[in-house]
Amino acid sequence: MCKILYPMKRLILVFMLIISVNAMAQNNNYTILKDKDVGMIFNGLITFDDLNKEQSFTWLKSGRDIYSPNVQAVKYLTSRLKDFSMVVFLGTWCSDSHDLIPRLQKVLQMTNYPLSQLTMYGVDMKKKTTNGEEKKYAIEYVPTIILFNKEGKEIGRITESVQKSIEADMKKMVKKYYAAAQ
Repeated sequence: MCKILYPMKRLILVFMLIISVNAMAQNNNYTILKDKDVGMIFNGLITFDDLNKEQSFTWLKSGRDIYSPNVQAVKYLTSRLKDFSMVVFLGTWCSDSHDLIPRLQKVLQMTNYPLSQLTMYGVDMKKKTTNGEEKKYAIEYVPTIILFNKEGKEIGRITESVQKSIEADMKKMVKKYYAAAQ
């Protein structure tokens, strides 16, 4: 009887260890996938706090720290950007996201943008999210940054790269929206 119980206890212990490791690799909002070539992939609903906590995402802090946004564009956005909600799709594995998302975070910090109005999703390498949100927003490339007015109507998007800069492109969208509303 003891010979049977010992392997059974061991098996239960191993099973519990596997469950606890999986629980640490997931939270209620996103799943962490691992790829041998690109490292950690966050998939699903994420926040800047989630990204900042991941020590291997050095691209976020270094990109944010070295970026110097255009002061005039930031000044314009500071009083206006809060009138819009934002949905962002990014790939934690994607070089374009590594370039643009830290710049976005810096601009949002400088404008005091309320992060409660930001919804951000990580996508896997096929540009899919855990719950299929990419379909609702017709996401083909990452990063994609979408601005919405208070009625929830899309006023513009930045896809994969910027025309001028993150703050200049957002300023252009916001100005165009306000000009059309006149």
